Amino acid sequence: MIRWRKGEVVRIRREWPGAVELDVAVPEGECRALAYPPLVGRPEPGDEVLLNTTALAMGLGTGGYAMVVAVPNRLPQDPDGPGHLVKARYTPLQATVLGADEQGSPHHDRLREADSLDGMPVIVADLHSALPPILCGLYASAPGAQPAIRVAYVMLDGGALPAWFSMAAARLREVGWLAGVVTVGQSFGGDVEAVTAHTGLLAARHVLEADLAIVTQGPGNLGTGTRWGFSGVSAGEAVNAAGVLLGRPVAALRVSEGDRRERHYGVSHHSLTAYGRVALSPADVPVPELPGEFGERVRDQAELLAVRHRLVSVPVDGLHEALRASPVRLSTMGRGLEEDLPYFLASAAAGRLAASLLE
Repeated sequence: MIRWRKGEVVRIRREWPGAVELDVAVPEGECRALAYPPLVGRPEPGDEVLLNTTALAMGLGTGGYAMVVAVPNRLPQDPDGPGHLVKARYTPLQATVLGADEQGSPHHDRLREADSLDGMPVIVADLHSALPPILCGLYASAPGAQPAIRVAYVMLDGGALPAWFSMAAARLREVGWLAGVVTVGQSFGGDVEAVTAHTGLLAARHVLEADLAIVTQGPGNLGTGTRWGFSGVSAGEAVNAAGVLLGRPVAALRVSEGDRRERHYGVSHHSLTAYGRVALSPADVPVPELPGEFGERVRDQAELLAVRHRLVSVPVDGLHEALRASPVRLSTMGRGLEEDLPYFLASAAAGRLAASLLE
C-alpha cells in the first residue's frame, strides 16, 4: 500500500505558503519531494527524511511527488492552539484543527443558527483547474469590482486534502482574487476549517463575508472510466448544498476539445452525471457560445440537463484575452490554455454569468 524510503534532502527547489518542494537523494537516485511544514516540520539540506514514494512510483501527474512523512531530527513544535476537529482521521498524519463550526470557535455562535446563504451565487465545478479561469471570467465581466467582490473558495475533499498543495490558490489569495479558502470534510489547511460542505458554505458567507463562493475539489481528480466512480460526483452534492441553503447554484460545465476520450469530449460525462443525476436542486448552467461543430456538440449535450436546470447561453467574447492575463498558470489534465481553450472558456463563462447575478 505504501512505498517507504529514507532519503537526505539535497536542496530546496521552491516554496509557497504551507508547502516546500525539495530534491531528495534516495537509493534509486534523486527525486522530487513535497513537505508540509505545519504537519512534519521544515526540512533543510542535509536532513534525513522519511518518504512515501507511492504516488511517484505510480507516475501520477498532479500528485507525482514523494511525500515527506517525517523529519526525524527536526520535529515541529506541538500545536498550542484550540480546536478538536480531527481531519485525515485515523491516518498516521491526522491533524487537529479549529473548525469554524465547533464549540470553542469564535464563529460558533454565528454559525450555530445560520441556515441561509442569502441568495449568494455559488459556482460549482468538477476540477480544481477551473478555479483560476472562473475568477478570470468573473473579474473581466465585473470591471472595477475587485476587491469590492469578496470571493471564497470552498475546497472539497475529493482530491488533495491539504489546501497547501495548491500553488494556484496560494497565489490567488496573494493577489487578492480570493478573500479566503474554506477547507471542508477531510480537507484541511484553509483560512477557515469546517466539517461539511454545508457549514463550509455558511462559513464562506457569514465568517469570510463572501459575496460569491466557488466550490471544487482540491488538486487531483480520481476517475475510473465508470459512470459513477469519479470524485467529481461531489459537484452534484455541492449544488444540492447550495440550493438547500438558499444560495444561487451555478453549475460550471467541464468541456474539452483536447481530451480525445469520448466520455470527456465536448461536455464531460462527469458534468452530465453530477448535474444530471446527482444534483436535485435546480441550478443555472452557463453554456458557452463556442463556434462551429464543436460548439453545436456542447449545446446539444447541455440540453440533457435542461430537464432540471436552467440553461443560460453565455457569450465568450473577450474571455480569451482575460484568460491570457491570468495571474496563475492555466492548466488542466496537462493541457494549457491554447491546447484546450474550450475548457477554460467554459469555466470563464461560469464566472461571467455569476458576475451578472451580483448586479
